[in-house]
Amino acid sequence: MSTKKLNVKYCVLLPIVLLVTIFLCAVPTSFFGISALTVVQQRVIALFVFAALMWIFEIIPNWTTSLLVIVISLLTVSDKGIGFLCDPKFGQLVGYKSIMSAFADPVVMLFLGGFVLAIMAEKYGLDVTLARFLLKPFGTNPKMVLLGFLLVIAIFSMFMSNTATAAMMLAFLAPVLSALPSDDKGKIGLALSIPIAANLGGIGTPIGTPPNATAVKFLAEAGADVTFGEWAIRMIPFVIIMLLVAWAILQLFFPFKAKEIKLEIPENKRKSDWKTTVVWITFVGTILLWATEQWTKINSNVVALIPLGVLTACGIFTKEDIKEINWSVLWLVAGGFALGTCLQGTGLAKVLIQAIPFGSMSVILVLLVAGLVCYFLSNFISNSATAALLIPILIVVAEGMADPAAANNASFVALGGTQAMISFIAVCASIAMLFPISTPPNAIASSTGLVETKDMAKVGIIIGAVGFILGYFWLTKLFPFA
Repeated sequence: MSTKKLNVKYCVLLPIVLLVTIFLCAVPTSFFGISALTVVQQRVIALFVFAALMWIFEIIPNWTTSLLVIVISLLTVSDKGIGFLCDPKFGQLVGYKSIMSAFADPVVMLFLGGFVLAIMAEKYGLDVTLARFLLKPFGTNPKMVLLGFLLVIAIFSMFMSNTATAAMMLAFLAPVLSALPSDDKGKIGLALSIPIAANLGGIGTPIGTPPNATAVKFLAEAGADVTFGEWAIRMIPFVIIMLLVAWAILQLFFPFKAKEIKLEIPENKRKSDWKTTVVWITFVGTILLWATEQWTKINSNVVALIPLGVLTACGIFTKEDIKEINWSVLWLVAGGFALGTCLQGTGLAKVLIQAIPFGSMSVILVLLVAGLVCYFLSNFISNSATAALLIPILIVVAEGMADPAAANNASFVALGGTQAMISFIAVCASIAMLFPISTPPNAIASSTGLVETKDMAKVGIIIGAVGFILGYFWLTKLFPFA
C-alpha cells in the first residue's frame, strides 16, 4: 500500500472514526431520540458505528476490527468489564462468557471443519483429481469448456474458500489462456468465469461463504433453524440458474474465436496410500452427513468437527496444517457474532423494535431496501463484514415484523418471514462483484491482465441485477423456507 494511502487512513480517516465514536458515547442518551435507551445501549450503538466505519474504510484489516469489537465490548458492556463503566446502574450488561464464546460459536466450528476439509483436499490431491474428473465431460468445445469451468468452480466454492478455489482454477486455466489467440475475446470470458462462479457457488451451502454462516447463526437464534440440507436444497438450484445466466452473458459479450480448447490439468502425482483413502472417506462422509442432517439428526455444526477429530487422530492433519487455517476469516465472523450478542444482551434490540415502527412498514420496501444496501456495501467492503454489520440489525427488523400484533405480520409471513429476509440478504452479499476490490476472486481475475474494470463492472451489474430480482422471488414466492 502506498505511503499516501496510509497517511490518509491514519491521519484523516482514523481520527474521524474515533471522533464520531467518542461523540456517540459522550452525548446524552436523549440525543438518539429513544426514551428507553440506557447508557450501556448507547455504547453498543457507538461500537456498532465504530465497526461499520472501520470495516468500510479498512483502516486496519477487517479481522483486526472484529477483534477490537470483541475486546471493547468486553471492557465496556460486559459484566466483567472496567468497574466504573460496567456498573448495573448504567443498564443491562452482557455476560462476558457469552461475548467470548463468539470465538467458538458453533457456526465458527462449522467453518473450521470446512477449512480442514479444503486443506486436506489440496494436500492429498483431491482437488486436482476432482477437477480432472469433473471437467473431462465438457470436451474441447470452447463454449462447453466455459460452462465446465463455471460449474466446477461453483461446486468447489460450495465447500472450499472461494479465494482458494479461484487461485487453484486460475492455475489450471493459465495455460489455456496463453494458448488462445491474443485477439480472442473468449479469453476475457474464461478469466471472468473464475470470480463469477466462485462468488455464486458459495451461495449453495452454509459453509460456502461467511454471509451464509452468519445468516444461519442468527436465524437459529431467532428460532428459525435452517439445516445444511434445507439451505442446499433451496440454494443450489438458484446457483445453477445463475450460472446458466452467467454462461449466456459471457458468450454474448465475449464470443470465442477459437474452435477448440485443450485442457491440460496435471494428474495427481501423489501416490495413493492409506492416508489418501482416509481423507477421501472423511471428505465424502462429512458431506453426506451434512446433506442428511434431517434424517441423521446430527447437527451440521457437530458434523464439522468429525474431520478434525478423525484426521488429527490418524496423524493426517498435523500441527503444521493448523497454520494453514484461515483464522482471519474465523475472527472476522466472530466479531460480527459478538456485535449481535451485545445487541441482544443489552436489550438494545428490544428497544429498537419498540422505538422504530417496523411492524407498520411495507414488507416489500424493507426487503428491497435492505437488499440494495447490502449489495452496495458488499461491492466496497468484504461480504463477510457486510453480513456481520447488517444481519444483526435486520434480525431485529424481522422480529418487529414477525410480531403477531404488527400490522404487516400477515404479509411478512406470506413472503417467507424471517428466513426469507435473512437468506435474501446473504444472497445479496454474494452477488456483489462489480469491481476488482469487491471480492478476492475478482482481484485474482484482474491479476491476469485480461480483464478490464469496465468488463468486470458490465458483467457484474447484469449478474447482480438478475441475482437480486431472482433471489427476491426465489426466496419469497417460489421456494421460501418453511
